[in-house]
Amino acid sequence: MVGDKWTMLVVRDLSAGPKRTTELLEDLHPISSRTLMGRLREMEQDDLIIRNNYGGLPRRVEYELTDRGRRLIPLLEALMKTGQALDCNECAERMERTGSYCDFCPVPHGESNFSAEIPTREPTPAPARRPKDDSIVLL
Repeated sequence: MVGDKWTMLVVRDLSAGPKRTTELLEDLHPISSRTLMGRLREMEQDDLIIRNNYGGLPRRVEYELTDRGRRLIPLLEALMKTGQALDCNECAERMERTGSYCDFCPVPHGESNFSAEIPTREPTPAPARRPKDDSIVLL
């Protein structure tokens, strides 16, 4: 149920509250819409999320965690604490590669826990993300 690459990331994003499909696509970049929709359908069948269809034009659909899905949040928190205990060794690599920390990094963006052995170099620009476009309707 949760061994898929994207499931726990969807749970992480929905733990903050209901989200529309376009918001999930933006937050989970570079996931494809086909992959996201397939994963959302499977999670709905597994009773981890519910799909709220508000109708209208354009169609407005939001996804939110069920009680069963919210039971996965402590697992996410445990994974985060484990990463912190391991000193999050990938943060330095990400900072060097993209020029920024991940959105959920517990390290404040102005500080660093890393040794001074990491060479400093000009940060590479982060990959361009698609602009948010609510006019896209996914069925």
